[in-house]
Amino acid sequence: MYRRRLHRIFSDWLLRKTGSLSLARKIPITIGLGLSFTIILCNYTDVNAIVVAIMCAAFFGKGFGALGWTVVADTAPKEAIGLTGGLFNAAGSIGGVITPVAIGYIIEGTGSFHGALLYVGLHVIGGVISYWMLVGQIKRFEISKPHLDPVGAEFALAKNSDRN
Repeated sequence: MYRRRLHRIFSDWLLRKTGSLSLARKIPITIGLGLSFTIILCNYTDVNAIVVAIMCAAFFGKGFGALGWTVVADTAPKEAIGLTGGLFNAAGSIGGVITPVAIGYIIEGTGSFHGALLYVGLHVIGGVISYWMLVGQIKRFEISKPHLDPVGAEFALAKNSDRN
């Protein structure tokens, strides 16, 4: 709960400091996902207290970087915010179905959680790369009004009047 408040405070501070909505959203997401990536370190220790500490950092990072809905609200066209949110949820649900199945197969095939933790950690790195390489500038999409070419409209009107 506090981690989500913390990322909002941090993100808003970055927005005021830099004036860049893209940086204010991407930097906290990157920090959060970077902390989530630490889950891979669990593969390299057998000390339960260290595993718990690593998991705490990873799950804190997951919450801290959870700006997905904020980015949706920042980028969705005002006329289609519900549709955009629905598509965002659908995409997240697909991951929520595929990940447990994939992890189940990994554990069944290897008999260990090492591959499963690696699978999750590598997806986190893929997410960071995607945010910086694919997402581009974070700004609201505008739905443009249909534009009729006056020449084309005259032609269509003339064609319809010939039928009458």
